[in-house]
Amino acid sequence: PVFAGMNGSAIENFSCVIYNIFLMNCTWQAGRDAPADTQYFLYWQKSRDEEEIECELYIKDENCRNMGCIFHNVTIGIEKAYFLVNGSSRDSLIHFYDEYIDLYKI
Repeated sequence: PVFAGMNGSAIENFSCVIYNIFLMNCTWQAGRDAPADTQYFLYWQKSRDEEEIECELYIKDENCRNMGCIFHNVTIGIEKAYFLVNGSSRDSLIHFYDEYIDLYKI
C-alpha cells in the first residue's frame, strides 16, 4: 500500500497502560523526521460497533505537542480495540500510525 506522508514522520513507540481498571494511559514519541510543527491526534474505537472517538485529555510536551492521552472510564471488552494516531504539519504530510490492541492483555 502507498501511504501519503514523509518517511519517518509517523509516531513511534506507541503503548498503552491500564491503571485501576478504568484509567488508560497511551503514550508515543514523535516521528524521528517529523517537522517541528507536527501535531498528533489520537482516535480509538473500543470495538467494531462503536464510534471512533478522539482523545479528550492529551498529555503534552514542553512544545505543546500531543504525546499521549489519558482515558477515563475505560471498559475492557474482549474485542481488540483500534487505535489511530494521525498528524498534521504545515510543511508536509504526516504518516498515520494504527494498531489493534487486546486491552484485556495489557
